[in-house]
Amino acid sequence: MKHKFIIINGPNLNLLGKREPEIYGNVTFEDFLPEIKEEFNQCEIEYFQSNHEGFIIDKIHEVGFSYDGIILNAGAYTHYSYAIADALKSVTTPCIEIHISDIYAREGFRSKSVTGVNCIEIVSGKGLNGYKIAMQKMIDYIEKSI
Repeated sequence: MKHKFIIINGPNLNLLGKREPEIYGNVTFEDFLPEIKEEFNQCEIEYFQSNHEGFIIDKIHEVGFSYDGIILNAGAYTHYSYAIADALKSVTTPCIEIHISDIYAREGFRSKSVTGVNCIEIVSGKGLNGYKIAMQKMIDYIEKSI
C-alpha cells in the first residue's frame, strides 16, 4: 500500500539555504526534497510552503481527511497559532511536527509548541534529516495502526 503524505512548511522556510545558515544549514528545501522522495519512494509525497497562516490552515483542511500523514514545520506559528493547532485537531490525518533547530535550546518563547499538542510526536533539532526521521516515524505509526 502506497502511503500519501504531505510536508507543510510555514513562514520563512522558503529561505532555507540563505536564512541563518549557522542554524538552518545552507541547503534549500527544494534541493533536499528529492532526497526524501528517493529514500521514501514507496510513498507519495507532496510539498507545500506558505508564509501565510490561513493558507496553511486551508491546506490542512484540504488534506486532513484523505492523506495518510502530515509532516508539519509551522515555523514561528508553532509557538502561537492556536488556529493551526485547531485545524490539526479538527482533521483525522495524523501529524508529526518537525523543527530543524532544537526549539528547546533556543530563545525561551520557542520552547513552547501550541501546535504540537495536536500532533502524534515532535521531532526537533535534527537538521533537515529530521524530515526523514519524521517520515519514518509516520510510516511506523500508520503500520502499527493497521
